[in-house]
Amino acid sequence: MHFSRDQINNLDKITRINLINSCTGYKSANLIGTISKKGITNVAIFSSVTHLGSNPPTLGFILRPTSVPRDTYKNIKESGVFTINHVYENIIKDAHHTSAKYKEEISEFDITNLEPEFHHPCIAPFVKGSPIQIEMMFIDEYLIKSNNVIHVIGEIKNIYVKDELIEKDGFINLLKAKTAAINGLDAYVIAKSITRFEYQRPKVVQNIK
Repeated sequence: MHFSRDQINNLDKITRINLINSCTGYKSANLIGTISKKGITNVAIFSSVTHLGSNPPTLGFILRPTSVPRDTYKNIKESGVFTINHVYENIIKDAHHTSAKYKEEISEFDITNLEPEFHHPCIAPFVKGSPIQIEMMFIDEYLIKSNNVIHVIGEIKNIYVKDELIEKDGFINLLKAKTAAINGLDAYVIAKSITRFEYQRPKVVQNIK
């Protein structure tokens, strides 16, 4: 099938959203944990967490326009900290429900079976049981003017990983973790196999004219 830009524009809203959200391939599934200055915890699912650099270790995620209340953003700006927690097979349903919009005074931890966990001195909640938990410090943000989303940048302060997931070279085996990935907006997958390759160097090519 071929979708031109005009055809994409003329699709009904749901079809267009599903098409564009799934055309990029699988996305990461993470729960971002925050806390307000009133002490109210918040946890919300994001599919846009990406690696930005290893030294310093930085990650980023995309936040939708703040024309409506965004508790995650508000809490991060107030506290300066947040957590990133992998969604894994056993919590997919509850993790997805955190996309529902609740009032600021209601914690998603109280609505779902997700449980908060704290690692001193971080004041933001982690998700108990998540095989990979990351403590982040807010360092920067960039407004993307084309559609008014915000790229939030954070520096990794601590990583908590289940022992059996770490390979000798530092590689985290997400297959063993049963970490979920997101296809589009509402479909979740768990990897069934894994293949690794050595660091690639240029081949020696002769007789190039």
